[in-house]
Amino acid sequence: MKRSRIRLLLYAVICLALVLPPVVAQAQTVITDNQMGNHDGYDYEFWKDSGGWGRMTLNSGGTFSAEWGGINNILFRKGRKFDQTQTHQQIGNITIDYGVNYQPNGNSYLAVYGWTVEPLVEYYIVESWGTWRPPGAQSKGTVNVDGGTYDIYETTRVNQPSIIGTATFQQYWSVRTSKKTSGTISVSEHFNHWERMGMRMGKMYEVALTVEGWQSSGSADVYRNNLIIGGGGTPGPGPQPGPGPQPGPGSVRVEAESMSISGPYANTINNPFNGVALYANDDKVSFTHNFTSSTSNFYLHGASNNNNMAEVDLYIGGEYKGTFYYGGTYPWTSTIENVSHGTGNQLVELIVTADNGTWDAFIDYLDIEAIGGNDGGGTPGPGPQPGPGPSPGTPVRVEAESMSISGPYANTINNPFNGVALYANDDKVSFTHNFTSGTSNFSLHGASNNNNLAQVDLYIGGEYKGTFYYGGTYPWTYTIENVSHGTGNQLVELIVTADNGTWDIFIDYLEIH
Repeated sequence: MKRSRIRLLLYAVICLALVLPPVVAQAQTVITDNQMGNHDGYDYEFWKDSGGWGRMTLNSGGTFSAEWGGINNILFRKGRKFDQTQTHQQIGNITIDYGVNYQPNGNSYLAVYGWTVEPLVEYYIVESWGTWRPPGAQSKGTVNVDGGTYDIYETTRVNQPSIIGTATFQQYWSVRTSKKTSGTISVSEHFNHWERMGMRMGKMYEVALTVEGWQSSGSADVYRNNLIIGGGGTPGPGPQPGPGPQPGPGSVRVEAESMSISGPYANTINNPFNGVALYANDDKVSFTHNFTSSTSNFYLHGASNNNNMAEVDLYIGGEYKGTFYYGGTYPWTSTIENVSHGTGNQLVELIVTADNGTWDAFIDYLDIEAIGGNDGGGTPGPGPQPGPGPSPGTPVRVEAESMSISGPYANTINNPFNGVALYANDDKVSFTHNFTSGTSNFSLHGASNNNNLAQVDLYIGGEYKGTFYYGGTYPWTYTIENVSHGTGNQLVELIVTADNGTWDIFIDYLEIH
């Protein structure tokens, strides 16, 4: 009887061995000294400067665990290193799906981390932190990404360690206002927001999910770290701001650095483009142009050095013809249309006359587009007008005051135009539009109530599609191009989500084309 039971037991064990698949243990690598490499398809790096101890255990895919104590500064990360030849736009959309059991004791960050070159930039997208919320600087503004609010910062590191050795470089920061340790990080969307605020990204060196400790101890178990490059992401980044209206194919372009430069301070620059900076009244660039037509459009590509409104006057043959305006650091093409002027050789001057010590003007190039016949009187336009849409036809204009107005404070205004003012977060205007195409350009005419950078988000069908920016009180048209959306009736919303109490936004009309 006992032998029968033994035989039955052995038979059951053999059956289980045949049915169950073998369990293969994932090899783990433990690192305690500075090291970088590739593990299971992910680039990793362990780095610490001095003192204390640290241990990084490399698990499958992008996952890893980290422990540290008594250190000065230490970083653990897994992600992707690049060859420093492509921008983030060329690489494609970047998102990270992550989950971390994060247990810091003291100063620490849980962040997306990396570097760019040309320019040299160290960046952080901070999801959670220890006892101190970085970076201890003045916020440049806020953005809403992945359902959370982030403060944006830019700081400077002088003669500090970097990927090229000891150097001086900029740091860019997006820091959540509330801690989070799992979810999705739309990395490219942060990059896009930074660049719209004048924080220029270079060629990518690295993007990685990172645990950093500083004069602290702690542990972190990164149990999920899926880095996705290319494709749509969840959600994908907002569309890039358009460069402004573009001249026709018959236009003539004159680079600023090829013009005659004069004035007390004017000089050449190589950032944010190769061009000329006009720093004070009477700084100017000039050249002689042979006009074959008596009417032209003028397109000046430039930027302000900050979020204050920069102004550059256009003179032809010694006569004032209008002013180009730049409301922020993002390079933009400002237009003066239907300008009447003499024919033949004429002196063209771009000159600063309204400097008040709060801004400088950067000039890249001027495009001159001749118009057959004399169709206008040289009156400057109100700033850049929306360029042609992706398909022919007249843009559809929707006046702000005709939209549905909602939110705690939103209301109609009659100055500086008849429109709507959005004063606080959740103030919005909305309407339903019947889209016959799946891609459109959106041009919003509006202004800030002061020289602080005002922002209003575009949502279509409940999905974020981009942000319009206004850096001054002069009414301005900002365009978001090549926006993908559903067809048929869709809810279009213009909503404030990043108010910090320093600005209000005035909306005149939206053109869809």
